[in-house]
Amino acid sequence: MRRHFITGWVGILLISLGCVAAADVPYPSRPITLISTSPAGGPIDVIARPIAQRLGERLGQPVIIENHAGANGTIASVDVAKAAPDGYTLLITYLAPVAINPAMRADLPYDSVRDFTPVTQLDSAALVLLVRPSLPIHSVADLAVYAKTHPGKLNFGSPGPGSAGHLVSAMLHERTGIEITHIPYKGGGPLVTDLLGGHIDMASVGMSGGISYVKQGRLRAIGVTTLKRSPLLPDIPAVAETLPGFEVDSWYGILAPASTPAPIVHRLQQEFAATLREPAIEDVLRINGVEPMGSTPEQFAARIKEELARWAPVVKRAGLSN
Repeated sequence: MRRHFITGWVGILLISLGCVAAADVPYPSRPITLISTSPAGGPIDVIARPIAQRLGERLGQPVIIENHAGANGTIASVDVAKAAPDGYTLLITYLAPVAINPAMRADLPYDSVRDFTPVTQLDSAALVLLVRPSLPIHSVADLAVYAKTHPGKLNFGSPGPGSAGHLVSAMLHERTGIEITHIPYKGGGPLVTDLLGGHIDMASVGMSGGISYVKQGRLRAIGVTTLKRSPLLPDIPAVAETLPGFEVDSWYGILAPASTPAPIVHRLQQEFAATLREPAIEDVLRINGVEPMGSTPEQFAARIKEELARWAPVVKRAGLSN
């Protein structure tokens, strides 16, 4: 009995020493995986890859991007929600998976608040409301008049059901009463291609996906979806100048699995924020129409709760929930 008693305590002591040793290993001690809700080459990749490269240099470990696209961000979100909360698996996500999917799907296999630890909101970005140039629509006011005098004639493409672009069309309907047929695509690339080809009438896409075509005259911008005008298109009014309070602020952010230790979250937030302040990274983001942020975990958590509360009634009124 005594022998077994001593052995048991020795085992507990060894386990405890192992835990202390593990706790003493500096973070990070191996590569970090950043799981993206976007397909390779998609809009998130444009900013994620330069950020990941520089972040890895700052941390002294590679930051590897894996693209787990599909189901409007659900696949990537579930993969990270189920990952070990050790700071080595992170999610780079955007508005729709975090705040719109929960309002659309009662059977969503993750909870945006319960299953994640917010790290930082990376940026803030406007969407730009585009029409094909052959339409006699030069403003949001023109759009309302044209849609009402040509009922059922206009269509509106989006990157997919529940995307920020989709919500723009729902809000336009809600605020003006106009009827626009929604046409969902599988991503922004095919959407812009069809808009350029004149196969659809309108769309709302990220600045990086449309600004070059606006400057070439191949598409017409009639509004941006932030409350203020974008410095990239200073002559294009905010939709809110015609429809006060109209805002769809698209953003990207970093989430970790729930229960990730606070010191790791703090370290990550500090390094992401410092990375975003570097001039080369700022330039990449601003060229693509986004404003770098680097908010605290607490600020990002509050933003997520605000977005959830904001979009749930919009989705319900638009009849998009199931």
